[in-house]
Amino acid sequence: MLDKRAQILLKTLVERYIAEGQPVGSRTLSKYSGLDLSPATIRNVMSDLEEMGFISSPHTSAGRIPTPLGYRFFVDTLLVTRPLQSGEIHRLEGQFHPDNPQRAIQSASNLLSQLTHFAGVVMTPRRRAVSFRHIEFLRLSERRVLLIVVSPEGDVQNRILFTERDYSQSELVEAGNYINQNYAGQSFEDVRQRLHQELREIRQDMILLMTAALEAGNKAVSESNEEYVISGERNLLEVSELSQDMKHLRQLFELFEKKTSLLQILDVSLRGQGVQIFIGGESGFSTPDEVSVVTAPYKVDGEVVGTVGVIGPTRMAYDRVVPIVDVTAKLLSSALSQG
Repeated sequence: MLDKRAQILLKTLVERYIAEGQPVGSRTLSKYSGLDLSPATIRNVMSDLEEMGFISSPHTSAGRIPTPLGYRFFVDTLLVTRPLQSGEIHRLEGQFHPDNPQRAIQSASNLLSQLTHFAGVVMTPRRRAVSFRHIEFLRLSERRVLLIVVSPEGDVQNRILFTERDYSQSELVEAGNYINQNYAGQSFEDVRQRLHQELREIRQDMILLMTAALEAGNKAVSESNEEYVISGERNLLEVSELSQDMKHLRQLFELFEKKTSLLQILDVSLRGQGVQIFIGGESGFSTPDEVSVVTAPYKVDGEVVGTVGVIGPTRMAYDRVVPIVDVTAKLLSSALSQG
């Protein structure tokens, strides 16, 4: 699509613009490209690149800046990444907590933010089966029972059950003890199926109570899981091309609040291989053109369960951000698989 000379000039222009944040002129391209070309030749190539939609001219300057299409060609074809040093990787490894999945996820989000100075995001693992460590019933009033569920990670959730009949506190203690002694650590769905097969000797109304509790507990624990963890949103206020435009900033923070668009991007990257880069609005979601999202899926025991990513300006150092996202995904996979 582009000859070698045009590719080198486009690569130089994108790299200089990322480094300096200023429109790039022909004199700068001549200095940094390593090509022995006259200023007139460089201007002609720039004109061709502009016509093809890879670069554009801001009104206030003689220089050019990359368009989303220019960035796309750059990251797909011209990008040379800088791998992290092994010492740096070992240091990062020490930040993860294999014994505590929630802390490992939070650490991954914090690290992405600290290392890139942008926003770090981790989509929490998609759980197929939600389990519990302990459940308890408390009688609130006639036909109202408080269900207390403790997750394997120690999170506590409450739900009020409206029952068919009034249960005494001793009946509720008996039901809770039976479930905890026989089924703690299993998924709610498995226990619900086994209850009907195994509890022929228990009265039907007790089975109804237990089944209602398991359904409510499953819902309570599922809802308590944040769909993603995000760190460093405030870093984006320091990015000049975002902070200068309140409309874009508002759009971006709406993206974080609504969650749906961001989750769609993270969901798309779940199905991909390795690091993926979404530039501006090209992902099909409502992100401003000045924003890019760099993502990579992570695994638990070999199965893809979530995504890590960095949200920042399109003018980001992709050669540095891509390996950071890649390594963080691998370290998180390793920590969660050990846990």
